[in-house]
Amino acid sequence: MFTMNEKSVVLGFSGGIDSCASARWLTERGYRVVAVTIDTMHDETMLREAQARAEELGIEWLADDAAELFQCEIVDYFTESYRNGLTPAPCTRCNPKIKWRRLREVADRLGIHHIATGHYFRVVEHEGRRYVAKGADPTKDQSYYLWGLDQEILKRALTPMGEAIKSVVKAEVGNRSESMGICFLAGCHYTEFLERRGIELRPGAVLDSEGRHIGNHNGIARYTIGQRRGEGIPEGLRVVDIDAEANTITVDKNEKLFKKRLYISDCNIVCNSELLTAGDITIKIRGIGRNPERAVSVEPWNDGYVVVTDDAAWAPAKGQPMVFYRGERVIGGGIVAGFE
Repeated sequence: MFTMNEKSVVLGFSGGIDSCASARWLTERGYRVVAVTIDTMHDETMLREAQARAEELGIEWLADDAAELFQCEIVDYFTESYRNGLTPAPCTRCNPKIKWRRLREVADRLGIHHIATGHYFRVVEHEGRRYVAKGADPTKDQSYYLWGLDQEILKRALTPMGEAIKSVVKAEVGNRSESMGICFLAGCHYTEFLERRGIELRPGAVLDSEGRHIGNHNGIARYTIGQRRGEGIPEGLRVVDIDAEANTITVDKNEKLFKKRLYISDCNIVCNSELLTAGDITIKIRGIGRNPERAVSVEPWNDGYVVVTDDAAWAPAKGQPMVFYRGERVIGGGIVAGFE
């Protein structure tokens, strides 16, 4: 049994490039590393490979069965989001509710204070609070996906990949597997996965902005806000609204996708007063693509916030995360609930 005073760390460990690099970084700095592979899908092959990588590195290894929790918190959430016409972001939910939560619980059982993963981000302190901050490699920075981490986690987190450059890591670690895309889809298209989960992709009406029936879609889950290709979408138009209850999608010209008022709920904000008063807040709505960071002002709204920007955001979708930044620091985030 470890004690909280020992220089030990529980490391989330898949056996891939980043977790192996993290293990080496930690051991080189004198930490006793306990590699924990979080088993979310009862994947025996993945567990054997992770254990083998840990043995190669000479670190302790154990598996943590989180399959039932993962099914409830992530897979069911993903499925129901699409059923309701939303655009889910399972990775941003998995980090606080599964990965870091389970690592903390394992660390508590072992009497270990520190926890770590192979994420490319840093932790900084500002006015007595801990914040997720951007990683040194702008091409790999994963701060956008970690806005849900709470203060207890951040006080215990080590960030071995915070200063790392991915291209250098790949050269040093060598040929290792990497997880790509949504893990539980296992390479299949998400609509196939939804159908296996009992989501009926029913045909329905495609409407114009005046509510006129101009075509037919082949299931709302096949569409997302901003989409310009797909059955029933006329040339030159894009999806601007999805109505799950009516089983319709609405299409219009691209300029209709730019929104200046965005409403968010389900928030995790480090310091509410900072969010409401700072004049240099920027946001990210999508991790990549056509929405670079943009300056905003923030006001309270119901149990969340309304975000106002002169530089309109393109194609926000209900269900997606919105993440607030001040420079390098993530000061919070939430889920898009509406826009106008």
